[in-house]
Amino acid sequence: MVKIENYELREDLYYWAKGLTWAQKEPDGRIRVGMTDLAQALAQKIRFTRIKPKGMVIEQGKGIANVESQKWVGQVQSPITGTVDEANPALRTKASLINDDPYSGGWVAIVKPSKPEELDCLIHGAAAVEWYKKEIETRIKK
Repeated sequence: MVKIENYELREDLYYWAKGLTWAQKEPDGRIRVGMTDLAQALAQKIRFTRIKPKGMVIEQGKGIANVESQKWVGQVQSPITGTVDEANPALRTKASLINDDPYSGGWVAIVKPSKPEELDCLIHGAAAVEWYKKEIETRIKK
């Protein structure tokens, strides 16, 4: 875990830059998806999530969930194309888990990828750290 300013970033994850979302390859080949620490901070206190149902086909860059906070209503963009296989059940009763633990307990959904090669096109490792620094500069320090 790297801390840049007040925002955490896991170097082992893959990032969809346009939507500030992350992807993690599970041992069974499925992809766990969530919001970055910066994304949840920009949204502020998340009050409600509506995740696409199991079996729904989603495309990279399209909404995998709708999120409502005190400041923002919008979509969580999927970093990968595939079929929703699982929604985080804990978010039904405590959507603020995304704020509290965006990289672990606050994950949004698990996707069966139909284009696993898209993972290779996401930002990862040292490049992710540089990208995150620029995002913080652009979005927070305007």
